[in-house]
Amino acid sequence: MAPLYDQIGLSYDTTRKADPEITRRLRYHLQVTDQSQVLDIACGTGNYTVALEHTGLNMFGVDQSKEMIKHAQEKSTTIHWELGDVSKLPFNNKVFNGVACTLAIHHFDNLLVPFQEVYRVLDCGRFVIFTSSHEQMKYYWLNEYFPDAIAESAQQMPNIKDVTETLGTAGFNIIGNETFLIQPDLEDFFLYSGKYDPNMYLNEKVRSGISTFANLASEEEVEIGIEKLRKDIESKRIEEVLTKYTSQLGDYTFVVAEKR
Repeated sequence: MAPLYDQIGLSYDTTRKADPEITRRLRYHLQVTDQSQVLDIACGTGNYTVALEHTGLNMFGVDQSKEMIKHAQEKSTTIHWELGDVSKLPFNNKVFNGVACTLAIHHFDNLLVPFQEVYRVLDCGRFVIFTSSHEQMKYYWLNEYFPDAIAESAQQMPNIKDVTETLGTAGFNIIGNETFLIQPDLEDFFLYSGKYDPNMYLNEKVRSGISTFANLASEEEVEIGIEKLRKDIESKRIEEVLTKYTSQLGDYTFVVAEKR
């Protein structure tokens, strides 16, 4: 994962920043008091780490990408940034009151070891994961234009049942899951953030900050898909496509677990 994100990290913050609503829900689900010590694992360039610090938390961020951590360090000198792997977190036992992970578990080699590591470094408190699932991605309208890339990306996504079962194996109690629907004013341009703004995907800078396009999609598929999307936007057929891809599963999911 590190080489991929070292490359993405070069221009990541051009299109990626913390979304206020996602930040608000992360803080709500963490259920910690101000100045609590909270760890953001696989923190990337630290957008959500910084946003959570601004809500009053004492934040720590860890990522295995040197390029990502370099950019993170430029954003805050009060956050404790660490270069490290989620499978061997560089922290002592029971030092955090909460842990967050945003749009990253699909990059883990396995779920159990990182979840056990989170359990180890938590004193007591919640582990909040924001992710998409294989089931949810089947209903992204992006499948219409980039079917191979989205299918491969969906295969990377563990289903929510596997996530919760693995959290249980690691020792956590499951508090619950909350689905998240993309809104038109979303500020963080991750994979399905253009749900209501198809024009967004015509921008190469936006695509370069999304791992599905940067890592999984072939140049040929992107070229063909973009041309088809552009034509559908011009002809307004895109409205028919957006209507076809509807789902009751939500677009993303917060998974909330607790160590008591």
